[in-house]
Amino acid sequence: MTSVEEPARPNGRIRDAARTQAEILDVATHEFARAGYDGARVDEIAARTRTTKRMIYYYFGGKDQLFTAVLERAYTVIRQAEQGLDVEHLDPVAAIRRLAELTFDHHEAHPDFIRLVSIENIHGAEHVAASEKLGKIGSPALDVIRRILESGQESGLFTADVDAVDLHAMISSFCFFRVANRHTFGALFGRDLVDPAQREHYRNMLGDMVIAYLTADRSTD
Repeated sequence: MTSVEEPARPNGRIRDAARTQAEILDVATHEFARAGYDGARVDEIAARTRTTKRMIYYYFGGKDQLFTAVLERAYTVIRQAEQGLDVEHLDPVAAIRRLAELTFDHHEAHPDFIRLVSIENIHGAEHVAASEKLGKIGSPALDVIRRILESGQESGLFTADVDAVDLHAMISSFCFFRVANRHTFGALFGRDLVDPAQREHYRNMLGDMVIAYLTADRSTD
């Protein structure tokens, strides 16, 4: 990372560093989601904030590091939501539905997150793989899923032997597809997957699929 000295404060005004960085990340999130990593320009991000390109370099080091910081914050938001999920008082069926609904609600409310993840996949997850912070974040959802699965199997409500990562992938894939493929799916099949009138239908459908998977009889003759 290139060392950049802190620029002089305009008009001697003392900036709130945390607020400035948050503003940069807000604008950068929208710009990367809109234009992709290759199309996004630090000049444009600076122009849309109350700061300068030099200040962005001072805080983040460059475009590559800025995109990594955007991804880190985006993933932190959903991981914190997962970690704060309180399902201990619910029975296993209601608990796993609540977890699925949390992912459904988050992905719908954060379309920029979906675009950022798609962009990062185009780049082979190089920023995610290189980020120490993302490596440590992990997925609190997996711990929650494991506890729910154990409880469901012990009570006899869940009959299938299911891997937590597989279930996480199942839930995430439905929620991700619904937002990421909204326009192509609509053009091909004439149905808007995020139509507010159909929201509860798809939200319930996700829960039904998950419960059906967990209670399926996979015994063979």
